[in-house]
Amino acid sequence: MTDQVKYTQKLKGAKVLVIGGSSGIGYGVAEALLEHGSIVTISSSNPDRVKKTIESLKKAYPSASDRISGHACNLGDQGTVEENIKALFEKVGTLDHVVYTAGDALSTLPVSDISMDNVMKAGMVRFFAPLFVAKYAAKALSGGPKSSITLTTGAVSERPIANWSVVGSYATGLQGMCRGLALDLKPIRVNLISPGAVDTELWKHLSEEEKRGMFKQMEEKLPTGRVGGVEDVVFSFLGVMQDYNATGSMISTSGGSLLVG
Repeated sequence: MTDQVKYTQKLKGAKVLVIGGSSGIGYGVAEALLEHGSIVTISSSNPDRVKKTIESLKKAYPSASDRISGHACNLGDQGTVEENIKALFEKVGTLDHVVYTAGDALSTLPVSDISMDNVMKAGMVRFFAPLFVAKYAAKALSGGPKSSITLTTGAVSERPIANWSVVGSYATGLQGMCRGLALDLKPIRVNLISPGAVDTELWKHLSEEEKRGMFKQMEEKLPTGRVGGVEDVVFSFLGVMQDYNATGSMISTSGGSLLVG
């Protein structure tokens, strides 16, 4: 007689699209999903990165090779973003979950340097594209409350940072987007994950010495005493996918950064 399996198999066989899955948190989510038995499609703007990511995942999970695929999708062009997203969903077909972690370089700039061009550029991938993803995901997701869309924001949505007004505006706007979509797309669930500082490629514009110095300053304040890793925060994504009672929620995974100055 075998044990019942009630809590550990919810993602087994689930078809999941991870947009932004070629690096950072998205790549970690893809890894975790494969370990949970899901069928994973990753998407990124660069075809070469998609190919390399698929190769990397297949090398790490050889027994899951037939559960890994990917497609390129350019999210940064205002003129083509909707058509690109529509084409992506046509290629992927029916899904159980969509995870959106895509982003680009953080546009930190003083108010005096704000222009319409850089404001639109800063929000295209992080804010505007997720709306079109939701539009076409609604047609691809057919599992009712067992299906979900999980978006990604950041701790700046709750604690402002100097010269982050543009990025912070979009980050905070994602909270409203999540709640609105949870009503508009019901019974499909929509949730939002809000990481604090996480050690990913996001900081590649810094030298290793600069990054370690910045992280050391953060860690001296954080209640956890450490900057989070991808292997930590992915569980927040997996959690909301499996909790069929969660929608319109934002989950914070920030090392307690909002508790300290």
